[in-house]
Amino acid sequence: MNTATGERKRPPPVKVLSGQLRTAKENRGKADSGDGWSVKLGKGRSLAVSLVWMQGTVVEVQIDRNTVLLMDETGTFGVQGVNSIPKGKPCLSQGKYVMVMGVILAVSPEPVIRAVKMADLSELAALHRRMWKLEVEELQQLLA
Repeated sequence: MNTATGERKRPPPVKVLSGQLRTAKENRGKADSGDGWSVKLGKGRSLAVSLVWMQGTVVEVQIDRNTVLLMDETGTFGVQGVNSIPKGKPCLSQGKYVMVMGVILAVSPEPVIRAVKMADLSELAALHRRMWKLEVEELQQLLA
């Protein structure tokens, strides 16, 4: 815990796919761990996460509801709080390929995260899209 501000330091974001969040389980009774969810990695392994890093294509923007719907190769996921993200406005156009870091709010029926940071990756979207699943798998193998 940071005694100056009274806040706990968050662990770094974990790269995940929306399909993995759909099957995540909430870590009940472990509020002090800072890791609110367990994401299944396969082979019976799981990883505790609170802050996630995701990438996807903007499918729908609802400025009035402060949300955007993104889609990665495993499905769609919602992102809330997009209107208050610094430099987030350029990301809020249908068809853009973006990265988003955020806190998991819900996993079912569709994953929803509260955005902390967003960035437009559209300029090199083809490369980012190809590499994303490999980046997710590599990081998760290192962390598990």
